Amino acid sequence: MSKVKGFLKTTTLGGIIVLLPIAIFAFLIKWLAGIVTDAIDPLSNVLADEVGLADYAADIIVVILVVCIIFLLGMIVKTKCGTFMHRFVEARILKSAPGYSVIRESVVQLLGNERPAFSQVALANIFGNETMVTAFITDEHPDGRYSVFVPTGPNPMSGNIYHLKKEYVHMVDTPASEAMRSIISCGAGSTSLIESCPDNDPLSAING
Repeated sequence: MSKVKGFLKTTTLGGIIVLLPIAIFAFLIKWLAGIVTDAIDPLSNVLADEVGLADYAADIIVVILVVCIIFLLGMIVKTKCGTFMHRFVEARILKSAPGYSVIRESVVQLLGNERPAFSQVALANIFGNETMVTAFITDEHPDGRYSVFVPTGPNPMSGNIYHLKKEYVHMVDTPASEAMRSIISCGAGSTSLIESCPDNDPLSAING
């Protein structure tokens, strides 16, 4: 009887592990598609009503038009005149709008950095002793300091931000996905993370 219960339990959990990520991914795609559709609906309706295009054809044309406009803006901003106009409008108008600066910095961090945020894993001495925490490098400063994000387990979406001297941050050659899995599993599977630390004694670098 216990074998049957164990079989049913593991089989059910296996099905959930397979199905749940697919369902979440499908939900996100549907959510994003809904946002895009709502955004282009006014222009799509104009094309459908005035030109007589089918709804799907109007949506496709509007999406292509939006992509072309984005590409054109990118080309304009690369020119000296475009860069000047963008900086002028941003400094005089956009930065005074509530929330614009925060949104802009978030977008730049996600898309504009040569090294994407959360791509570099590190072990950080946030207390200045032997205690090390799993962290992700989010920014590097001119004076050599690092800004790191230390997620909490098992929910990596929450955590704390620390600004540390270089000697308190130990880069490790571990994929971000593997580090994230160890956080979600509350530290299980962290052996490779610890072994990949180039400095087995975290205090040696600090004490010189």
